[in-house]
Amino acid sequence: MGTYYLAVDIGASGGRHMLSWLEDGKIRLEEIYRFENGMKRKDGRLCWDMEALFAEIVNGMRVCAEKGKIPSFMAIDTWAVDFVLLDAQGRRLGDAVGYRDHRTDGMDGEVERLIDRDSLYQRTGIQKQIFNTIYQLMALRKTSPELLAEADTLLMMPDYFNYLLTGVKKAEYTNATTTQLIDPKTRKWDRELIERLGYPFAIFPPVSMAGTPVGPLKEEIAERVGYQVRVIQTASHDTASAVLAVPARERDFIYISSGTWSLMGVEQAEADCSPAAQAANLTNEGGYAYRYRFLKNIMGLWMIQSVRHELDDRYSFAQLCEMAEECLDFPSLVDVNDGAFLSPDNMTEAIREACRRSAQAVPQTAGEIASVIYRSLARSYAAAAKEIEGVTKKSYGSIYIVGGGANADLLNRLTAEATGKTVYSGPTEATAIGNAVVQMLANGEFTDPEEARRAIYDSFTIRSYRS
Repeated sequence: MGTYYLAVDIGASGGRHMLSWLEDGKIRLEEIYRFENGMKRKDGRLCWDMEALFAEIVNGMRVCAEKGKIPSFMAIDTWAVDFVLLDAQGRRLGDAVGYRDHRTDGMDGEVERLIDRDSLYQRTGIQKQIFNTIYQLMALRKTSPELLAEADTLLMMPDYFNYLLTGVKKAEYTNATTTQLIDPKTRKWDRELIERLGYPFAIFPPVSMAGTPVGPLKEEIAERVGYQVRVIQTASHDTASAVLAVPARERDFIYISSGTWSLMGVEQAEADCSPAAQAANLTNEGGYAYRYRFLKNIMGLWMIQSVRHELDDRYSFAQLCEMAEECLDFPSLVDVNDGAFLSPDNMTEAIREACRRSAQAVPQTAGEIASVIYRSLARSYAAAAKEIEGVTKKSYGSIYIVGGGANADLLNRLTAEATGKTVYSGPTEATAIGNAVVQMLANGEFTDPEEARRAIYDSFTIRSYRS
């Protein structure tokens, strides 16, 4: 057996430890450990339980030793925009408030008092979303300025977990770009912008690219897990890892990283901060090797996940797809990007209310609700594809869907019909694969991302759908 690579992939609803290795030229993948995640309400805020998450990271690493499969490298990816603050002794300040909390309500107005929206986009190329780090920091500045005053370091979520493992503080580029505080030309923190907004520049660690070593485990961590391992920075924004795992054989393609969110876009060598890109609300997030993920954030499977929970999880996602298929003639559609669907008390009622407001038929059954969600998502994908083609002035014949949503057969078919493009789905474990591929690239297993993508295509089942 060759070198083992451990990808720790933590999403908004759960995490997993995936062990990867190369065998006969193919990438192998084994799930070692899985755990749940989710924001919890604490003192009126939606927060992440960082102690529990780190305990689960260590638990999964320990399982590798129990199985006798010791990784030589490991890396952690998570969601974007959220962060923690550390004091001068490296202790966390305050709670790790999550992006769905409403503390950022109205903070766009506060930011725009200091820099207008157009200038902000031209400086950063990042799509305006009220939960971006730039607005979370403004909320802190307005409500808890003492935390910013006491802070010594700001670390994004995966950087913080790396710090707990190694004692080393580093900022990884792909996740840092989602703060809306990185200059896409220098690929460093925009000091002038940060200081104009009244944030302390000294708290931002230097930025380094995915593939950069972080360090060995702290001795106490190595003793707890039963081995030593080299921790590296992967493309730590989970979407950046997922996009690296797109099994494309052509140069130009559209991808959808489909999970709780749908991230739909193309890869580009340079950021596009043009008025046309801004008007389409496209974002220029950092990718592996300083490629740009020119994409649009679209509400994803969060809607159907929420509805499923409201039905007490008595139906599987496959069953909900079947029920939706029986109701495809139900006419109503909603704007999946409406803020009403970001964190409603009840998703089913939010969808019904949106239909009432727009004078459409109100869905009653689970099948009708699921049909509205899947058909509305496919429509939003088609609209986004047209916007991307209009801004890039290119035509794309293929859409690659990776991530958990690649299993949604009905949605894939609806997407092919709505866009008129060939849709390829898989692999479902794209984020973990991309995480591991960065480690493999760092260790010289592949020469470049294109070679890795060919290996991914040959290693996993890829399905196709045509309109």
